[in-house]
Amino acid sequence: MMRNLKLEIEYDGTDFCGWQIQPEVRTVQAEMEKALLQLTNEIIRVTAAGRTDSGVHATGQVINFKTASHLPDHVFRAALNSMLPRDIRVVSAVEVDEEFSARFSARSRTYRYYIINKPVAIGRQYTWYFGEKLNLSLMQEACRIIIDSHDFQSFCQVGADVDHYLCNVSDASWRQENDNLLFEITANRFLHNMVRILVGTLVKIGKESITLPQFQAIINAKDRTVAGPTAPPQGLFLTRVMY
Repeated sequence: MMRNLKLEIEYDGTDFCGWQIQPEVRTVQAEMEKALLQLTNEIIRVTAAGRTDSGVHATGQVINFKTASHLPDHVFRAALNSMLPRDIRVVSAVEVDEEFSARFSARSRTYRYYIINKPVAIGRQYTWYFGEKLNLSLMQEACRIIIDSHDFQSFCQVGADVDHYLCNVSDASWRQENDNLLFEITANRFLHNMVRILVGTLVKIGKESITLPQFQAIINAKDRTVAGPTAPPQGLFLTRVMY
């Protein structure tokens, strides 16, 4: 009888070419499936809640997979952690019903993006150094504009394979944490590079080179070319998936 296991994992994306398996490059999915093969002697394909890009991190990624193994849940967690590279950890493992899908059962996902305003030697792979002064109040006002259901085509990588561009953003905000600016956003779904393009555009608002009415016009345009740049990947974390 096949079991369906749900794992919460974290990983440092610095040395990965993203989540999804690709030929001849190191990916998180490939490392997970290699460890599962070693543990169960089964060829297992895992499903993730979100496919993070190269250099992007996760503290709350969720995956699931089907297995014939009878190993207890806690053994899966301990055994996988002994086999996985040090930049991936299994936080929890639990058996779930057979209909559960890490991707399709998710109600919302939360991402965080960190910007630091001074150069650092330690932790630079987890934040975007941006030395210019930003108007946090304007950036916060812009967040109120994106809350609700919108067409986010202007904030999606051109050529992305999607059926539609509608996303329902339930929360979005900026806050100051010591030397960091932290952007947090929760939505039912995200488009390819959506958070990073939003951050790049919101930073332009913070620099006061885009006004709030212009930001609304960018949303309405449904055109990637009118939005801001794509922020670097290292500041982005997938932090929570809700079911």
